[in-house]
Order: sequence, then structure tokens, then C-alpha cells
Amino acid sequence: MRYSINIPNFGDFADVDKIITLARAAEQAGWDGLFVWDHVVHDKARRRGVPFADPWIALTAVALSTETLRFGPLLTPVARRRPEQLAREVATLDGLSGGRLIFAAGLGAPIEDEFGSFGDHADAKQIAGRLDEGLELINRYWSGERIDHDGRYYQVHDVELLPAPVQRPRPPVWIGGYWPTKAPMRRAARWDGAVPLFHSARHGVAPDPAEVADLVAFIAGQRHGQGESMDGYEIVVGGTTPGDPVQARAIIGPLAEAGATWWDERMPQTGEDFMRFEPILARVEQGPPRL
Repeated sequence: MRYSINIPNFGDFADVDKIITLARAAEQAGWDGLFVWDHVVHDKARRRGVPFADPWIALTAVALSTETLRFGPLLTPVARRRPEQLAREVATLDGLSGGRLIFAAGLGAPIEDEFGSFGDHADAKQIAGRLDEGLELINRYWSGERIDHDGRYYQVHDVELLPAPVQRPRPPVWIGGYWPTKAPMRRAARWDGAVPLFHSARHGVAPDPAEVADLVAFIAGQRHGQGESMDGYEIVVGGTTPGDPVQARAIIGPLAEAGATWWDERMPQTGEDFMRFEPILARVEQGPPRL
């Protein structure tokens, strides 16, 4: 089991200096990763007047201020960006960090706010199509080979993007989505990890281990059907744990037994603590809830 901290790119964390301080504290306290949201406006009605940071600039600051911490966006809406831009950003940042970047992707929500606000299509099926085609194209860019692509959403003619990422054959690609909705988890099974939220346990609430076991079994079935094993595949679940290690282990132990491989410490969005620096720093300094 590995342990990460999850923060938004708004509120107190619009100040990149605070993200740097948190990243250094996380590395010193023994956390394995730090993940930053990738939003432009999030929920306009709720975030009106709230400052935002660019997540990729924030992640660059994390790379430069740490030595061992894994990090990445959690998660990036591929349909909101050009695949060639993302491929080059990931490759550059992976090289800068010595191969520590994890790339997590998904549809992005709320769709109407994050896409429709800027005149982009806010149709979930089209966004899903752009996500799937975009991921395949990005993966081909990361090969460093010359490619041509004539797809439904993207066209590429005689292009190679160098340098390739440090991590081979690619940086880990994790896919987000809600369980028990199967479509995003079918997508996740084609890549390197799943970052599920659960309809019964939203952001910041630990899921039921039985639901995690069902998810793991579903993904394993999908991967076995593709001729792939679960070796090295990541199942990332999260919620809030207390600083007391005995109480924390009581939450995380059953999830690990169900097949989870990462615990992502994240606060519920019911208040404002999830975007405040002080309470999150205090939890980080207590250290991860190791089994």
C-alpha cells in the first residue's frame, strides 16, 4: 500500500508556495505521493471569487522542490486540452523529476461549468470519445516515433515528439470514474490504474471494502479478457483518516485486503477545510497511516 495527499488547485492552494511547503512536508513525513486537481472553474456557483492555480505549473514546482515524492494531476480532463500539448508537458515534467510523474485522466466535471463555460461541447459522450482517442494518441506520442493519425476528433500528419518520457514504456496512466458505472472502469482496465469514486461514498469518504472488492474483480476480469494480468496495476481509493495509527489502520486494512494499492488522503467537500492549507498541513505532518 502506498499513501498520497490530495489537494485542489484552488482556495489556499492557488498559492503555489503553499503547495511547495506541503510537498516538502509530505516527503519528509514519509508520504509516497501528492496529487493536485486540474480545474479551471470547478463549480462556478460555489467557487465564485475563489482563486485558482494552474495545476501544471504547480506540479512543476513540486518536481523542483522534492526528490522522491511521486506526483501528478488527479485528474486531467484530456478533452479540454490538445493531446500534443499534454504529451509534451508530461514528457518534460517526467524528465525534470527523474521519472516521478503519474498521469491521471478522466472526463472532468462538472461538465457544463468546465466545458460549456468556454464554448466547448458539453456532451458527455463526445467528451468520452475525445478522452479515449486522446489517450491513445498521447501514448503514441510518448513512443518518440513518427506517427500519422486520422481519427474522429484528431488528425496528425508526420509528427514525432521528442524527447520521450523517462519512464518506459510510459508514465503510469490512471483513469478516474464513478463505480458501479462500468464504462469508465472498462476504460481504466486498458491502462495502468483506476481512481474510482463511489456513488455510495463521495470524495473524502472511505468506500465500503465490499464495493472495492467488486471493482477489483470487474477490472481483473476486463484485463484477463485482454490477456493482461493485475501485476503492477494500481487501485487508488481515498478518504479521511485520523492521525491515530490504530484507528487509521482499521479503515485502511480492509481496503487493502479488498485489493486497493494506494490510499489517497482527501478531505470531504462538505466544508472548506479541503481547500485550506493549515488543516491539511497538520494531517500531512502526522504521517501516512501505514499498515
